[in-house]
Amino acid sequence: MQPVLTTRHGSVRGTSGPAGIACFKNIPYAAAPTGPLRFVPPQPPAAWAGVRDASTYGPTAPKAPYPAPMDRLIPEVDIPGEDFLNLNIWTPGPAGRLPVMVWIHGGAFGNGSGSVPGYDGTAFARDGIVLVTLNYRLGAEGFLHLGTHDTAQANLGLLDQIAALEWVRDNIASFGGDPDRVTVFGQSAGAMSIGTLLAMPAAKGLFHRAVLQSGAAHHTLSPGSAALVASRLASLLGVPPTRADLAAVPPRRLQAAQQQLRAEISARPDRALWGEAALNLMPFEPVVDQDTLPRTPTEAIADGAAADVDVLVGCTRDEFRLFTVPTGLDRLVTDDLVERAATAYGLPAGRGVPAYRAAFPDAAPGELFAEIATDWFYRLPAVRLAEAQTRQGARAFVYEFAWGSPAFGDALGACHAAEVPFVFDNLADPGFAPLLGDARPQHIADDMHAAWVAFATTGDPGWSAYRAPDRAVRRFGASPDITHDPRGDLRVLWEGVR
Repeated sequence: MQPVLTTRHGSVRGTSGPAGIACFKNIPYAAAPTGPLRFVPPQPPAAWAGVRDASTYGPTAPKAPYPAPMDRLIPEVDIPGEDFLNLNIWTPGPAGRLPVMVWIHGGAFGNGSGSVPGYDGTAFARDGIVLVTLNYRLGAEGFLHLGTHDTAQANLGLLDQIAALEWVRDNIASFGGDPDRVTVFGQSAGAMSIGTLLAMPAAKGLFHRAVLQSGAAHHTLSPGSAALVASRLASLLGVPPTRADLAAVPPRRLQAAQQQLRAEISARPDRALWGEAALNLMPFEPVVDQDTLPRTPTEAIADGAAADVDVLVGCTRDEFRLFTVPTGLDRLVTDDLVERAATAYGLPAGRGVPAYRAAFPDAAPGELFAEIATDWFYRLPAVRLAEAQTRQGARAFVYEFAWGSPAFGDALGACHAAEVPFVFDNLADPGFAPLLGDARPQHIADDMHAAWVAFATTGDPGWSAYRAPDRAVRRFGASPDITHDPRGDLRVLWEGVR
């Protein structure tokens, strides 16, 4: 007998798994954003009669493939279809009011889906969590903004996420979840999305705790930068830079132009051409449009916009090696490039690079560049979010993932995305093997997964909150431990810069 549960729009039939865990896939939380609903905010889904089959994953958001070599290293799923604003649920059962965790996937705001097999929520449900994954609009479909003269709503991908959280608020009790104990968690662009949701008025009250993995609140575009990106996109497509003209472009053609746009930014990261995207290296990101996102997330959070939300935030030890080692960039970096990158990131001239050389005396130029980029992109945003939340009286917990992958001759280290299967306790999933190899230590997954479950359940992951002067950081590695203010000298170096 397959489980049948009822939502506000109709009944759904899922599947039963080990230990009675039920799974419901492809539940629409909003109408298909196609035709007249393309490039407009999410609309409610239509109700359905009878019982909807929820046994298999539904369509995923349109997207181009990852560029090589990321297409071999990062698991990806592409399921065609228009009704891609859907979500998936794993639950121990409909009785009770269990804590809820909602996963927001990464992918540089242009890739990914909630249907990647490695995001299977069985382990969370096994441990008393109702787990939700979701899809949202990507690339230009989700984050196009034409500048200050654009009267249409921006950040449609974030509004999709908010619509999914509203669906969770209104329906999750039917699946055994407690709508008053919702934790959002995400990685990379998913974490950056959460950092933005913390500052969005429309998201207020929809979640109560947040876990941000390898991303925080620093990655946004100004309307001017978004307009530069949109103008170049329209030029590549040969259409006027208007919403109506871009909405008339078929999705596959739009995706191809977005791929070319991303390649252009990477090849020539000039702020005069791209604004903030020149450093962020992502053409489509949350936009501070003064409407859906009135202020930068860092400013809003510093002023208490998320003071009622406890956070768990952190990164991997060697984040940026994912982008330098497999591509061979690490072997091409020179001392001059390290100096120019440090200057672009705003490190103080004459002090920045020497401080990193002193901290990593044996590092080759490519390794030194990766250390600086890791701090700018990931580590410092995580620390600043924790500091801001602590000043507002919220609890903030900080972690570092420090297990090094054996792939690429051990050169990857604890790179970007390496922690994800450990959090989900899904080390056996073959999709992670190209990135992590075959010997993935289960004891780290046991520790990390348990900490995430504990945080969602009680608000305490099992170590001290982050506050000065001790600044406790939980390190998940071969020998897990608590460190205090790791890389503190470098943290101070960035004050007033990042």
